[in-house]
Amino acid sequence: MSSLTIAVIGGGAAGFFGAITAAETFPEASVIILEKNRTVLNKVRISGGGRCNVTHACFDNRQLVKHYPRGEKPLRALLTQFDATATVNWFERRGSPLKTEADGRMFPTTNTSDTIVDCLLTTARRLGIQVRTSCGVATIRQTETRTWSLDLLTDETLIADRVLIATGGYPQPASYNWLPRQTDELLSPVPSLFTFNVPDSYLLPLAGVSVPDAGVSIVGAKQEQRGPVLITHWGFSGPAILRLSAWAARELANLDYRFTLRINWVPDLNDNALRSKLQDFRQQNGKKLVVSQNPFGLPTRLWHSFAAESGIPEVQRWADLPAKPLNRLAERLTNSQFQVAGKTTFKDEFVTCGGISLNGLNGQTLESNAWPGLFFAGEVLDIDGITGGFNFQNAWTTGYVAGLHIGR
Repeated sequence: MSSLTIAVIGGGAAGFFGAITAAETFPEASVIILEKNRTVLNKVRISGGGRCNVTHACFDNRQLVKHYPRGEKPLRALLTQFDATATVNWFERRGSPLKTEADGRMFPTTNTSDTIVDCLLTTARRLGIQVRTSCGVATIRQTETRTWSLDLLTDETLIADRVLIATGGYPQPASYNWLPRQTDELLSPVPSLFTFNVPDSYLLPLAGVSVPDAGVSIVGAKQEQRGPVLITHWGFSGPAILRLSAWAARELANLDYRFTLRINWVPDLNDNALRSKLQDFRQQNGKKLVVSQNPFGLPTRLWHSFAAESGIPEVQRWADLPAKPLNRLAERLTNSQFQVAGKTTFKDEFVTCGGISLNGLNGQTLESNAWPGLFFAGEVLDIDGITGGFNFQNAWTTGYVAGLHIGR
């Protein structure tokens, strides 16, 4: 049998994992990674604040797939071939053990993404995988002999027997035009994980203040999330905001990112329970100043802002607090509303909702139904997860599945 040439377009997590799996599964094959940037594994390097959130400690696949706003059903089938347990074992066997943090996120025990980058690079080198950087692909087409002709931006042409597309997500539909047309329409890409811009927020001076547990929702929509919220100098961020942006990605795109955000800063209490607690606190702490006594454990600066916005003077005692400002304070605590006017996405960590439809691929191999020999993996697919290691798990799973079958 003549040696296969397998070209992997994209030097990110999915591309490397697919290339490594292909080289291990088909040792006779010649595997090459083509990356348009000067460096590879850029998202791996910067994710998790430079620590790389490799996966999530969710080892029940039925639960794991619930963390994906899009792609839950196809991913469930793919996880039977390579899941979070397999990811942990894979890195451990190659000398890069992972640890679990309190929120379930898993990082290398070294606390640096360099460990994961080095593991992938070393493994690829050992397997003889050729890695070419500054080497983008301009066009790709199938020849009469069913091989693939890749016109590179370096003015070369590369011929490959099989191709894996692992380029990541693109923000614009036109960016996908260089790919062969699939049987199913491209699902128009829109941003997923992003933060909310609230230019008129009275909380902007509190940038850096965070609340560990708040409820966030979109007025007029069903989407709501709960978790840590971070106040930023442009608006709001934090896990709860990012999750809300992911689940409501299409709705928010349709609204042009202009909507009303509702925040309940004390989500364990409904309106009646909160008012009852405020009244009890008022009776027990009547001589104390409202601004200095915070019954909910909220950050001091945030409590001061709520009091000021509710019209409560700094010298106001609890016993003398009139009903109107008390009601305004209760409203701010459970039903703060902010006018969002745009989003902020961090280019390097950009995640898209949309991309190549899974309906147009073989659900067990990720091979194109329209073009035999063409495979897809990673974020170029219409699969995206919330924060917490889920997008990397998608990269490892789909990269592994494509690599496992690409030489057959």
